[in-house]
Amino acid sequence: MADWLAWPGRVWRIVATAIAFVSFGVGGVLLWLVVFPLQALLLPDPARRQWAARTVVQAVFRLFVGWMRLLGLIDYEVRGVEKLQRRGLLILANHPTLIDVAFLIGLVPNASCVVKSTLADHPCTRGPVRATGYICNNPDTDLLRGCIDALAAGSNLIIFPEGTRSRPGQALKIQRGAAQIALRGGLDITPVRIHCEPLGLYKGQPWWAVAKRKLCFTIEVGDDLPSAPVLVAAGGEHGRAARRLTESLSQFFSQPMRASTEKLKGSHASAGTRNQGTADLGTPT
Repeated sequence: MADWLAWPGRVWRIVATAIAFVSFGVGGVLLWLVVFPLQALLLPDPARRQWAARTVVQAVFRLFVGWMRLLGLIDYEVRGVEKLQRRGLLILANHPTLIDVAFLIGLVPNASCVVKSTLADHPCTRGPVRATGYICNNPDTDLLRGCIDALAAGSNLIIFPEGTRSRPGQALKIQRGAAQIALRGGLDITPVRIHCEPLGLYKGQPWWAVAKRKLCFTIEVGDDLPSAPVLVAAGGEHGRAARRLTESLSQFFSQPMRASTEKLKGSHASAGTRNQGTADLGTPT
């Protein structure tokens, strides 16, 4: 009987999921065809134009997350958001769901990220990817140097070191490339752990196979992981140091999420107000 009673909500979430992703696609096309061409006309300076494009994309992702919450698809809580309000951060996060990047770019100012090269040609994503100067993982580019240069210029770089979304029930497979960026750039790592309960929008899941209830996200920003002491302890060997940093990341991502003191709500106040260290992505600032 309980399963039958749950069906109306489940059907709505299927419809709402379709609405959300159609909205995402239409928004991406409008950015490509309308917003970014206008920015190119009004802002001839490339650096200012890129910064403006990243600001627009941040606001759009915040609106998209708020739209998904309004549709009853998700709730969320962000812990330690104040740690992301700095310049030149190397942000490494686990990647359980399709919308992780929307959360992170919505939270991080002047964000760049490493994306699949195919996104630079997809009609729904090519506008944002090209206008923001996101780094494409083309095989013929020096990805390591591109990441270090972006960070040196003051960008906050978001990387999912797994390279793709996690698969449920499988151990995390963290690639060492992200650790090499930290070591060769002399950078600390800002780790972010993302947890979704119940798990949804994971790799291999059809978009219409929605969970029995809305997805509740907890996003926790950890303390910085310094890379310099790891390199010293490894005797200056970058390979060994990268392996140790990667192991530390795996341990951080695999830790169980600590319980919240309050009910999980997307409407938590921003840092410095009612709940220090939490954020509401639903309202761009």
